[in-house]
Amino acid sequence: MQHKCKVTVIDKKCFADYQRQYLADSKSGPCPFYQVGDTFLFERYGEEDTFWRMGCGSQCAEAWDCISRYIYTALQGGSIMRNWTNDERMMIACCNDGTRPVIFKIERQDYKVVHLEGMACEKCAQRVREALEAVAGVERAEVKLAKGWAEVFPARETEVSDDALCAAVSGAGYTVTKID
Repeated sequence: MQHKCKVTVIDKKCFADYQRQYLADSKSGPCPFYQVGDTFLFERYGEEDTFWRMGCGSQCAEAWDCISRYIYTALQGGSIMRNWTNDERMMIACCNDGTRPVIFKIERQDYKVVHLEGMACEKCAQRVREALEAVAGVERAEVKLAKGWAEVFPARETEVSDDALCAAVSGAGYTVTKID
């Protein structure tokens, strides 16, 4: 099983009274860096390692300091916040800015990588995606034609067997070379 981490900005707060009382710029307002609904997807598979490329330097330093440990844990397949949230693959966290905090939802996404032979075009990729999504327990599949693989995301708390994935791909006329 492989792991990605999706980070979504779910809220922003602004405490104007604290800004007036304590800040050099008493009218600094809400965080200008993030907007509610912004999403960031971190992954570490094959040649991809977006933890470093999308993390340090592309995120607000205060926010990165607070959320990077949860993202790293998720990318390693660990429990982000066991017995604290209702799903150990998820955490709600905020940045350190006490006058304008940003609230993040951090989610570990578990998936399998199905390496394929025989795909040549978008029609092939669509056929593979449909075959994989027809397997019981598969929530969604994303085919990466240029990379020669599909990412299969099982439904929450569901096991999807490698044999079932191989059979689905074979039934669509393609060959599985390995599954990570």
